[in-house]
Amino acid sequence: MTRPDGNARPGGTASAVGGGAKESWASSDATRRSMQANRSRDTGPEMAVRRLLFARGLRYRVAFKPVKGERMTADIVFPGRRVAVFIDGCFWHGCPEHHRLPKTHTDYWQSKIARNTARDTHVAQVLETAGWTVLRFWEHEDPAEVAERIANRVQDHS
Repeated sequence: MTRPDGNARPGGTASAVGGGAKESWASSDATRRSMQANRSRDTGPEMAVRRLLFARGLRYRVAFKPVKGERMTADIVFPGRRVAVFIDGCFWHGCPEHHRLPKTHTDYWQSKIARNTARDTHVAQVLETAGWTVLRFWEHEDPAEVAERIANRVQDHS
């Protein structure tokens, strides 16, 4: 789709240069709509963990950028304790237990997931260098166990 300024919308099929068509990463319009509907925050697993942490009396920031000037956002952050929590989706972050590549556009998805995991490693290194504790969990992990591990780590930093 083209915006009023003549440029293509991100994820659209029209090319911003030359107006020609480009191949989409999605195998169908239905796949495109489904993937674009995925949330980057307030996911079910994240909300379950946040509810449990709040019930324990822990207060935190949501979708917070722990390091100024860096393009990184943690899911749950305890700024005073310098603890950043990420709850990673199995598909998007390449869970060794659950990740399966789609049958179409395999090269694209393999590269995309590799970039995501490399970014995850970079983010952890930047945060740890800045004095933060980084906790990463998979979306399939039990929210009660995740909340327990987070609470223990946050209380260790008090």
